[in-house]
Amino acid sequence: MSILDMVREAGVIGAGGAGFPTHAKLASKAEYILLNGAECEPLLRVDQQLMRMFPDEIIKGFESAGKLVGANKALIGIKGKHKEVISILRNRIEELQVGDFIEVKEIPDIYPAGDEQVLVHELTGRVVPEMGIPISVGCVVVNAETALNIYHASMGVPVTEKYITVAGDIPKRLTVKVPVGTPVIDVLKLSGIENFDDYTVIDGGPMMGPVKSDVDGYVTKKNKGFVILKKDHPLIRKKSVSIEQAKRVNRSSCEQCRMCTDMCPRYLLGHSTQPHKMMRALNYALKNVEEQKIAQLCCQCNLCELFSCPAGLYPKSANLYFKGKLAEQNIKYKPMKSEFTTRKSREYRLVPSKRLIARLGLHDFDRPAPMTEVQVNPEEVHIATRQHVGAPAVPIVNVGDHVELGQQIGKIPEGSLSAAIHASISGTVVECGNDFIVIRRG
Repeated sequence: MSILDMVREAGVIGAGGAGFPTHAKLASKAEYILLNGAECEPLLRVDQQLMRMFPDEIIKGFESAGKLVGANKALIGIKGKHKEVISILRNRIEELQVGDFIEVKEIPDIYPAGDEQVLVHELTGRVVPEMGIPISVGCVVVNAETALNIYHASMGVPVTEKYITVAGDIPKRLTVKVPVGTPVIDVLKLSGIENFDDYTVIDGGPMMGPVKSDVDGYVTKKNKGFVILKKDHPLIRKKSVSIEQAKRVNRSSCEQCRMCTDMCPRYLLGHSTQPHKMMRALNYALKNVEEQKIAQLCCQCNLCELFSCPAGLYPKSANLYFKGKLAEQNIKYKPMKSEFTTRKSREYRLVPSKRLIARLGLHDFDRPAPMTEVQVNPEEVHIATRQHVGAPAVPIVNVGDHVELGQQIGKIPEGSLSAAIHASISGTVVECGNDFIVIRRG
């Protein structure tokens, strides 16, 4: 079995949050393969620790991925502030004698350094075109944890566990490894909090992660972290505003200062996205659909809404509003050119992570979340059939079947973009539906 087939069978997906099936990405041919070790979302600590703990495995998985895509060069992008990790990686690259292929490149401590298109530019100087993906400029990007999972797949080990940071206004900040399908509440309680009545949970990083309506749910292969804050924290109040509420606020206060546009990471890369124009179209009920199409270029990094706007308005929500309207009409933006250059002002408008953290009101919580050996042994796991981009996995087990840890329980539908799923504990299948396969331990 080829490495690509092993990655496919192991159910490897983008572990950084996107969840794109890795076997489909590695079927491309590229000049560069890039390892995203930026982890630019505030408070999350998974990738930097994995690169320190498992450098050989990550390097070998990354090398395998690079060979699959036929890359001439493999570049690891990591923020320059992580001096220890950089030193470890460079030392292991030399010891493993792969320095002619793999190189560590330091990137600035900015947000969103981990955005694929920003990372591509920081590492290669290339700009991904509008509506494009990294392969458009000869690049394939994989996350650090994904590279680790590629290595495991090459050893015949499927993805059954997930590394997650638990951070925020909590007694105990930590990063843990838990079985896929673990109840989220079991992970949250590792924070030292038992009663969450006064708290709200952000699923993911504080910038792009959505606010959870409750503490229910189950860990998937896409989860990266949970940020727990008091319900009255300004960030929670801001992120809890509905699009309808945001529209009303925008109409009442926007003065068209265009700071949302001038600091937009995609605009600074040379793209046409201009959130201030979406604010204008919303506020004055403008009907020009052609101008509204640029809303589809928004990457939803949330910088405009949570940092750039001096009045604390909701430019991203305006973008989302028009994206939704255009999608309903099946109207799509078409780029007018294929090559892009960064705007001259870009180097002066990059947002340092420390300034962003202070603006979010998270300075007091920006502390280590050390990798911690914790036994999380749920009696039942709920393994989602759709925890990746594409079609849901098709169950290949039935209620009453006994399954072993690592056994495949859901396959890729014929001819579809999807990913396989595996049992994360040994036990008995007690439910098997279109959304979840539930396994009870023992």
